[in-house]
Amino acid sequence: MNPIAAYIKENRKAAGLTQAEFAMRSGLGLRFVRDLEQGKTTVRLDKVNTALAMFDMEAVPGRKGASE
Repeated sequence: MNPIAAYIKENRKAAGLTQAEFAMRSGLGLRFVRDLEQGKTTVRLDKVNTALAMFDMEAVPGRKGASE
């Protein structure tokens, strides 16, 4: 699982939200949330950032494979 997918899934669950509830609160479609959490590689970055914004985060440029 990619790091963003894992982060979204982990934090969504920690917030006590189902995928449907998360989708509704973030303004994203349920299909997108499912695809994102499953690590689909062709998701739109603007929508990824909408999902991350729910946790006061955003995707930013970085070196591939770099981790903190």
